[in-house]
Amino acid sequence: MSRLSDRTARRTATVRRKVKIASRGRARLSVFRSSKHIHAQLIDDDKGVTLAAASSLEKTLREGAKTGANIAAAKAVGKLLAERAKEKGIKDVVFDRGGYLYHGRIKALADAAREGGLNF
Repeated sequence: MSRLSDRTARRTATVRRKVKIASRGRARLSVFRSSKHIHAQLIDDDKGVTLAAASSLEKTLREGAKTGANIAAAKAVGKLLAERAKEKGIKDVVFDRGGYLYHGRIKALADAAREGGLNF
């Protein structure tokens, strides 16, 4: 039995299909959120490797944040990921919201990554 509901699984598959078409030659910015934290990765799907990652679990982000499950934490993760991408020379990415609605923490992370210099 799947951990995801049928509705969530369909939404995730739809997003993944659209991202796969758009991601030719670009890294994929994948987002995962839980009730307590938020994580983001830049993934090269052609090679199957993670290029950069950031999470609200990291020590530098935990010290300044009250919790890892709010919009401020998502903004910090997006900004940190954009800085790490810039160090590796990555500018253009495809945003993979992973079936989550583009709202709240997901939107805050995306906006912060854009402000940090990522194009998507």
